[in-house]
Amino acid sequence: MENLDGKKRSNILIGSVVEVVQKQDQRSGELTEGIVKRILTKSPSHPHGIKVLLDTGEVGRVKTVLFKEG
Repeated sequence: MENLDGKKRSNILIGSVVEVVQKQDQRSGELTEGIVKRILTKSPSHPHGIKVLLDTGEVGRVKTVLFKEG
């Protein structure tokens, strides 16, 4: 499966494995991998990526969806 774009809310489900950029990492572009606990962005898409809460408590904008549950 190819990686899905993190700019579309429909590509992200609770339990999806994703790579996010946290606010403090935006300059460096460092990615954090995690499992989606909650989707925080309400709109169907966002130019910088859908904001999610990971199961670790970290918040970031999704760059890629590595594994989509469901």
